[in-house]
Amino acid sequence: MNVFVLNSGRCGSMTWIQACRHITNYSAGHESRTHLVGEARLAYPPDHIEADNRLSWLLGRLDETYGDDAFYVHLRRERQATARSFARRRDFGILRAYGEGILLGSDPDIDPLILALDYLETVEANIRCFLRGKSRVMEARLENLEADFRRFWEAIGADGSLEGALKELRVRHNASAEFSGN
Repeated sequence: MNVFVLNSGRCGSMTWIQACRHITNYSAGHESRTHLVGEARLAYPPDHIEADNRLSWLLGRLDETYGDDAFYVHLRRERQATARSFARRRDFGILRAYGEGILLGSDPDIDPLILALDYLETVEANIRCFLRGKSRVMEARLENLEADFRRFWEAIGADGSLEGALKELRVRHNASAEFSGN
C-alpha cells in the first residue's frame, strides 16, 4: 500500500519523512519525483511513503492513479505559523510560483503574509475536497507530531524502530529563520 502525506509545505513534512525512514517495510521520500512529468510523475514504488506539497495541484491525477487504494495523511500546522514560514520564503519556491504563476498578474508588492494565507486556504481546500470519501485517511498536526506519528505507525502496520522515528521527530528539518514582517 502506498502512503501519501498531503500538505501545504512548511508543516513538518521533511521531518515526517525523516522519521518514516526508520520504517523497514516501506520506502520513504520527500518530493522525490517533482522533476518528472507524465505517468512517471506519480509512478511511486509499491509500499512507499511520499510527502510532496506539490501533489495538492495533482490531486485529480493522484486519484486516477491510486484512488482509495492508498493511505492518506493530511499533515497540517497552525495556520499563522505556516503562513509566517512561507512569508520568509516569498522570493522562491511554491509561494513564488503561486503568486507569479497561479495568480497570474497578482500584485508583486502584496504583503507576503497575505499571499501565504491565500495559498494555504487554496491548498487546504484542495486537500480536504480530495480526501472526502476516502476510506484510509488521518490528520496529523505538527503541534502533536509524536502522538499523531504513533497513530500513523499503527494505522499502516509499520515495522522498524518506532523509537528511532520518534527521536527523529524532535529534530527540526528545513526550518526557516523567524519572520520579521513587512
